[in-house]
Amino acid sequence: MDETVARDRLRAERAEVQDLLRDGEVDSHLDRVSENQEETTSDRAQPLTAEGVDDAVAAGLRDRLAKLDRAVERLDRGTFGRSVRSGVPIPDDRLDADPAAGLTVEEADSL
Repeated sequence: MDETVARDRLRAERAEVQDLLRDGEVDSHLDRVSENQEETTSDRAQPLTAEGVDDAVAAGLRDRLAKLDRAVERLDRGTFGRSVRSGVPIPDDRLDADPAAGLTVEEADSL
């Protein structure tokens, strides 16, 4: 994958993930405040379940941001497009599907 294309795609996805994370955190906070102010349901487990889901989604988005940041670091070091494990080139098809990929499909499948 062309370095400029990769950098642009990583930058765009990072901005999108940051927006999702920010919006999710605001929504989650508002939901928690609302739940604390009034009893909206007779099922006390429902707010806890929703908080758990919100927390899991936020953790996934933070993990994705970290993966995108590592890909940008590889671009800066000149190692982008090579497996972080073996150094083997990552096929363009894989990088087209996930520009932050740090492993070949075979390596990722073996995890």
